[in-house]
Amino acid sequence: MVHKMWKTNKLTDKSELLAFLETDRLYAAYAVGDLEPGMFEQSTWAGAEAEGRLQALALYFRGLEPPALFLMGDGHGLRAILEDVLRPERVYLICRAEHLVTARDFYAWEEMTPMWRMVLRRARFRPAEGECLRLEPTHARRLTELYALGTGNAFSPAQMERGVFYGILSDGNLVAAAGTHLVSPTYGVAAVGNVFTHPDYRGQGYGTVTTSAVVAELLQLGIRDVILNVNQDNATAIRIYERLGFERYCPFLEGPASASKSKKRDAD
Repeated sequence: MVHKMWKTNKLTDKSELLAFLETDRLYAAYAVGDLEPGMFEQSTWAGAEAEGRLQALALYFRGLEPPALFLMGDGHGLRAILEDVLRPERVYLICRAEHLVTARDFYAWEEMTPMWRMVLRRARFRPAEGECLRLEPTHARRLTELYALGTGNAFSPAQMERGVFYGILSDGNLVAAAGTHLVSPTYGVAAVGNVFTHPDYRGQGYGTVTTSAVVAELLQLGIRDVILNVNQDNATAIRIYERLGFERYCPFLEGPASASKSKKRDAD
């Protein structure tokens, strides 16, 4: 379908998708990981070409609730995609600040959070000392109970099958944990997340120790880029991550959003 100078289409060629995602690999790290088998089947990709090359990309990932909508590239190209090809009704929207004008023309944000994408390179890793336990799928119930004490932890027991999780026990109770949202051995990216400490056990460095253990295992697995997302207002967490060697890479925006009533389009 042609929109002005833009040619928009659904995309399925992994090599074409990866080539574009690699132009900003660290911002697109989650999308790169969604090329993995099992994730790719839950993904719908749409692109906009101009002057014979792909210049904008949208990813609709159905493996989350609400599903994620990731925007990358030229804002005019993204506008063409959202008008012509891909505009699901309710999403968890992720975009850069330069996409905000376009995103607001098609979506009403229910909540918009300014975030930092942080990245750790192997040479900068400064591991933290301390003992913690490698968690297995049998610990899923304890993890679920721990995360229920907080908010904003996107944990599913299914993440433990392919992920890396470490925790700290006190008197037999799980009181702190850190893990991953995504591990992609094929493409060498992993996303650290699900970092949480029981309110009664904070201030003892448990978050640092468990996160360090997760990162150490990811690097041993040969992961090239370890990334994470953190709220720009969470100064305590940012200090912990920087102490381990993470650096701020780019700001972005995320949050639940619903398609504007006048501009709804099915995602299929």
